[in-house]
Amino acid sequence: MAKNQFIVLESPEYKESSKRDFTSILTKKNFKLSSKFDKIGKGLTFYVKTYGCQSNIKDSENISGILIKLGFKPQNDILKADLIILNTCAIRENAEKKVFGEIGFLSKLKKTNPKFVFGICGCMSQEEHVIQKIMDTNNNIDFVFGVHNIHDLPSLLYEVIKNKKRVINVLSKPKSLYESIPSSVGSKVKAFVNIMQGCDNFCTYCIVPYVRGQMHSRSKNDILKEVKNLIKEGYKEVTLLGQNVNSYGVDLKDKSYKFWNLLEDVAKTKIPRVRFVTSNPWNFDLKIVDVMKKYPNIMPYIHLPVQSGDEEILKRMNRKVPIKEYLKKIEYIRKNIKDTAISTDLIVGFPNESEKAFNNTLKLYKTVKFDNAYTFIYSRREGTPAAKMPDKISLSTKQKRLQKLNKLVQQYSKENNEKYVGRILEVLVEGKSKTNANTFTGYSPNWKVVNFAGKCKIGDIVKVKITSASRFSLNGSLVI
Repeated sequence: MAKNQFIVLESPEYKESSKRDFTSILTKKNFKLSSKFDKIGKGLTFYVKTYGCQSNIKDSENISGILIKLGFKPQNDILKADLIILNTCAIRENAEKKVFGEIGFLSKLKKTNPKFVFGICGCMSQEEHVIQKIMDTNNNIDFVFGVHNIHDLPSLLYEVIKNKKRVINVLSKPKSLYESIPSSVGSKVKAFVNIMQGCDNFCTYCIVPYVRGQMHSRSKNDILKEVKNLIKEGYKEVTLLGQNVNSYGVDLKDKSYKFWNLLEDVAKTKIPRVRFVTSNPWNFDLKIVDVMKKYPNIMPYIHLPVQSGDEEILKRMNRKVPIKEYLKKIEYIRKNIKDTAISTDLIVGFPNESEKAFNNTLKLYKTVKFDNAYTFIYSRREGTPAAKMPDKISLSTKQKRLQKLNKLVQQYSKENNEKYVGRILEVLVEGKSKTNANTFTGYSPNWKVVNFAGKCKIGDIVKVKITSASRFSLNGSLVI
C-alpha cells in the first residue's frame, strides 16, 4: 500500500485560504457516524501525538473521540499502536523539522506491523510545500487531512483500511461548522471549549491565518450547551479557546453579543473555574476585565501577547497596539483584579531588528514584570509577508538576545512566585507529581503550579499554604 500513489481529493492553497468573505456564515452540521464505518477499528489500537497549541490539543481530543467511536482502543505506547496520527504544528520551522524526523522514524513500523496505519493532520498539513514534500517522498504515510475536516476521518480510514488506498484530503477552508464531534479528554478535571476557529489578524510573521483560515464563531447556545454538559460530567474548569477570543461574535448575525457577554454567560453556569486564551491586545476591550472582576469563578490570569516592545517592529509585524496603550491595559487589569497573573509572547530577531529595538523589548519587560513569557527567535514561515523581508541580523546575535531576554523572564517569574510564600491559595488538584508519588499537583487561580503533600482527591479544590517558591512552581502544605 505504501508504494501506491496518493488519491488527492483536495489539497490546500494559500491563495484560497487567505481569502476572506465576511458576508457569509457557515452552515452548522451535527457530526453523525455512519453505520458503514462503526467497526473499522475493531481489534486495533491508536495513538495520537500532538504538537503545538491548545487548539491542537482540542483537535486531538476530537480525533481520539472519533477513533473510539470507530472501535479503536487507546494505546499508551506509540511504538505498539496499530494506528498513529501526528497532529502537527506549523508555527515554527523547528516544529516542522521535528515532525519530518518523526515521520522517518515511525514509518519503519510498517516492517514489523502489517496492520500499521500512519496518518498526518493539523496545521502542517495545511501548508502547500508540506503536502508536496509528502507526495514526493518515499514514505509510509497512508492518509493526510487538515484542520477543517476532522469530521472526514471515518471515511478516510475506510479508504485506507478497507480499500487499501492512500488518501490526501485537506480543505483550504471549512465548508460547514461541525458540532457534536465526539471528544476524549485526557483530564477529567478541566476541559477546553472552542468558541471559534481561525484568525483574521494577519500578523506578518504568522502562518495561522493561512493554515487555520478565516475566523468563524460558534453560536453561544452551542458553547453554553457544551459547558453545561461538562459540568454534568464533573468537570471543574473550562478554558475558552480561540486564536483571538476578543474577536468572538464579529461574524455572527447578532453583532451586539461580544466576547465579554459570552464570558459572563459561561461564568453564570456556575462552573467553579473559567479561563480563556488567547487575547490579541489590539481589541482586548476593558469590559473583559470588568466581567472578570464581577465573577470570582473567572480566574485572575490573562495571556496578552505583545511580541515586541518596539513601536517600529510592531508596525512591521502588523501588531496594532502602541506600547503606551498596551501599558494602559496592563494598568487597568492590575488596578481592578487583585493578584492577576499576566503572561505574554515575545519574538526576538524579527527581520533587521536593531539593538535599540531589542532593548525596547527589555525595557517593556522590566516595566511590566510579567509572571511568565513564551520567548522565541523569529522563525521564517513560507507564505507570510515577513518571509520576504530582508534580514542582516546573524543567528548568533539573535541567540544572544534570546538568552538575555530569558534571564529577565526567569528573574521576574521567580520574584512574582515568591510573593505567594506564606499565603493560602485555592488549588484545583489535577494529579500526582511526576517526580514524587507522595505529592499532589494542581493550579492556583493565577495559573501557578502548586505542589503539596496531604490527603485529597483529584478534582478537589483545596486550600494550600505556600511554603516556598521557584521560578516554575510553588510548594506548600494542605490546610486542613
